[in-house]
Amino acid sequence: MKEIVNNSYKNSELTGKIIGCAMKVHSTLGNGFQEVIYQRCLAIEMGKQGLDFAREMQMTVYYEGIDVGIRRVDFLVENIVMVELKAISQLEDIHVAQALNYLEAYKLETALLINFGAKSLEFKRLSNELKLARQNQKNQST
Repeated sequence: MKEIVNNSYKNSELTGKIIGCAMKVHSTLGNGFQEVIYQRCLAIEMGKQGLDFAREMQMTVYYEGIDVGIRRVDFLVENIVMVELKAISQLEDIHVAQALNYLEAYKLETALLINFGAKSLEFKRLSNELKLARQNQKNQST
C-alpha cells in the first residue's frame, strides 16, 4: 500500500489528509457508485477535517495568454491542491495526462488523481515537475 504522507512529495501533509478522507469514503461505500456520489461524500469528509476547498470550481484555461475556455476542477483544496476524481475500473495513462495538463493550465504545482471505481482505492500524486520530467524523457527518446 502507498504511503499517505510521503515527504518527498510537495504538499505531502495536505495530500495525505485528502487521501485519508478518500480512503474513509471508499471503505464506507466501496466501489460501484457514480463519481458525483463520491464527490459529495469526499466533500463531507474534507469538511470534517477542516480543509478549505471549492467544489466544481470553474477555472479558465489559457492558451498563450488567451482565454480558450472553462474547465471545472472537481476540488481545489486550500487553493493549493487540485483533486480530480474518477469512478472507473482502472486508471489509465490518459487520465494521468489529463490531470497533468489541467495542473499546468491552472498554474498549480500539486494534484491528486483519485479513483473510487476500483476494488481498492487508487490515487496518484502529481506535480508540474513530473510532467516536465516526462516531457524531457520523451524528447530524449525521440
